[in-house]
Amino acid sequence: MALTPVADALAGILAGASPVREQETVTLHRAAGRTLAADVAALRTQPPFAASAMDGYAVRAADVAAVPARLSLIGTSAAGHAFEGAVGSGQCVRIFTGAPVPAGADAILIQENARAEGDWVEALSTVAAGRFVREAGLDFREGEVLLQAGRRLGPSAVALAAAMGHATLPVVRRPRVAILATGDELVRPGEPTGPDQIVASNTYAVAAIAEGAGAEAIDLGIAGDDLAVLSAAIDAAKEAGADVLVTLGGASVGDHDLVQRALSAQGWQLGFWRIAMRPGKPLMHGRLGAMAVLGLPGNPVSSIVCSLIVLAPLVRALSGDPDAAEIATLPARLGTDLPANDERQDYLRARLATADDGTLVASPFPRQDSSMLRLMAEAEALVVRAPHAPAARAGEPCRIIRL
Repeated sequence: MALTPVADALAGILAGASPVREQETVTLHRAAGRTLAADVAALRTQPPFAASAMDGYAVRAADVAAVPARLSLIGTSAAGHAFEGAVGSGQCVRIFTGAPVPAGADAILIQENARAEGDWVEALSTVAAGRFVREAGLDFREGEVLLQAGRRLGPSAVALAAAMGHATLPVVRRPRVAILATGDELVRPGEPTGPDQIVASNTYAVAAIAEGAGAEAIDLGIAGDDLAVLSAAIDAAKEAGADVLVTLGGASVGDHDLVQRALSAQGWQLGFWRIAMRPGKPLMHGRLGAMAVLGLPGNPVSSIVCSLIVLAPLVRALSGDPDAAEIATLPARLGTDLPANDERQDYLRARLATADDGTLVASPFPRQDSSMLRLMAEAEALVVRAPHAPAARAGEPCRIIRL
């Protein structure tokens, strides 16, 4: 069976990814990273009044057109404590940043350009009308749509929603990613391990990547090498309303690799199996009804790299991101020589350094074994090498995915 190119595999996965439509309402504290489900309009005008942009004195520009000018100080306007009167000819009001500009005043004489003497203020500089005054509605006005449906909410957008007067926001439900580790050899962290067992670590990295892309991760635990147990775990994913089922291990061709058999028994449709990438060749994809299925290799590094390259974009697509297929890469230079590549696209774990000219220098580790989780944890980037890339020398350009 021919290996599926990475680009074709990703295109096939995303082609069947319809954005989640279900909505829910969350508080602002839980809105960061979520996708907005509807347009959001301002419930108020900001600022709701003309406000001072500086500490100083609220004046009439005409009164300080010629300086020095002597003005009568008639009061104070501070944030949250407006001056209730009006500024008349020859008068001024002490004012602080953010405070309402009193009626009659049309400019702010900054305190550095004034000298106060008791109830009098001497203007030492002229000031034009409107100077240092933030007019009402400078930022936005009530009724303006400032956040559009489909936007992924970052810190600034959440702050804007708060300023607009919203305590809650309508967001798209997070895509649900159910994660199932498989294999008799696995035990959970902290549990006793037998002489032929290992600790299951992949679930935690895959869940972190899924959640970082915007998903809700559901840990289905560990299923042993038993068709009935695997079938029950698949049923649990469906009952949880998972949009994606990720299986870890058991997708190869060995006698104990039962995942495909368990899925086939439930009528799944295979999209592809085996992909032209390293690490991650045994990756498989298909659908079980409305649920997408990704079968990731059991090797820790393979599962992490596959999650970065295919699972994270799938989650973004389910969240409504139109650019889900775009995996951000950066230019860099190689720090070591590399041999010619074969038919598989390589993702080489590498350290990063910065050259004197500011260029990033990526040095792949000498060993790239996909079982070596320590090196994956130490890696700062993945060097991406296309299939059949020729041998490369240190100093040549390359593309990296920064970790």
